[in-house]
Amino acid sequence: MQKTKIEKIKAIQILDSRGNPTIETTVMLTCGATGKAQVPSGASTGKFEAYEKRDGEDAYLGKGVIDACRCVNTEINDLLKNKNAEDQFEIDLLMCRHDGTENKSRLGANAILSVSIAAAKAVSNAYGIPLYRYLGGKNARTLPIPLLNIINGGAHADNGLDIQEFMICPVGAKSFTGAMRMSMEIYGNLKSILREDELSISVGDEGGFAPQFQDAEEALQYIVRAIEFAGYKPGKDVFIALDIAASEWQNNDGYLLPKSKKEYSTQDLIDYYKALIQKYPIISIEDPLHEEDFEGFSAIRQQTGIQIVGDDLFVTNPKRLKIGIEKRAANAILVKPNQIGTLSETLTAIEMAKSAGMSAILSHRSGDTPDTAIADIAVATNCNQIKSGAPARGERIAKYNRLIAIENEIGSGGIYGNLLH
Repeated sequence: MQKTKIEKIKAIQILDSRGNPTIETTVMLTCGATGKAQVPSGASTGKFEAYEKRDGEDAYLGKGVIDACRCVNTEINDLLKNKNAEDQFEIDLLMCRHDGTENKSRLGANAILSVSIAAAKAVSNAYGIPLYRYLGGKNARTLPIPLLNIINGGAHADNGLDIQEFMICPVGAKSFTGAMRMSMEIYGNLKSILREDELSISVGDEGGFAPQFQDAEEALQYIVRAIEFAGYKPGKDVFIALDIAASEWQNNDGYLLPKSKKEYSTQDLIDYYKALIQKYPIISIEDPLHEEDFEGFSAIRQQTGIQIVGDDLFVTNPKRLKIGIEKRAANAILVKPNQIGTLSETLTAIEMAKSAGMSAILSHRSGDTPDTAIADIAVATNCNQIKSGAPARGERIAKYNRLIAIENEIGSGGIYGNLLH
């Protein structure tokens, strides 16, 4: 009897960090090993993402996933029973073909992904090895630089900030564990400064603070102060990264910022970013323009020389990434497995990006769970960056704690990522 044959697949509805329903799937193998996966959900989503199946009825404000669970428990279970879970690309392809749609809308990308990742976890458990080692082999040893969202704006917070995420990048650390220490000290100092200035220290979806700042420069000034108060040098030990989420600003041929009501042309917006880069230690900007503007992305990449990250632009989709590579639209891709819907397609996108000389950044979602798969995937594929929110909230900390544990397992053979390439 083959050790890693699938015996049964079972999905249930659970809740994510926003209290919305999501899927938890368990894959059981004939040897008795099991793997469990929980699927996150985004608030700021690209229109090219794979389809997240929701019930649309009264329960849970229409956000239930009972039908997606049914798809797992019936169709997918019957489809994959007795298949070898080690054949990751084959079982993912079988599910995609059985779904029969371009965006996984019949079964739901959330249903398919939960099975895909749970199957990989089941195999790693069957062989008694960690997921990162099963997926990446002996060469999996890079610990990613964390990009920590410490101030929330945009769709993630009810304040005056149009920019969605203000992140710190502790590039000067010697290890991932050291990076988390630096980040926690900066986060703690930011909290103290905000409190002293009688600003709110309540947090947004991803654990970052969400005070009533009036504009991006005010937020950036507070971050620089927090870095300095923690004893580190902005632009040397710690840099700043931004997630703009500019698709939400698109207005006819230009942009209208929803909170400040300012209007920009594409070049005006690029010039605005260039002015911020001149004044503050910004090293990375994600989604600076809308999700179909490959040419604009290419222009800002050439004009700024910093890391330009495609999230909504690529949605972890190898087909869209191929276009971006041809147009030299970005030098980094944000990787969210639930944007594409299978582990194998996620791995393909990472490999394609790295082969083109791009960085790959594993990422959480704003509605997340304690599942730590992205931490293992990041190490397995030697990605040099990861996003998992602020050093706060259990569903965010779970990923960081997993990486600390992995770093301890790997020991002296581990390498802390390099963003300055």
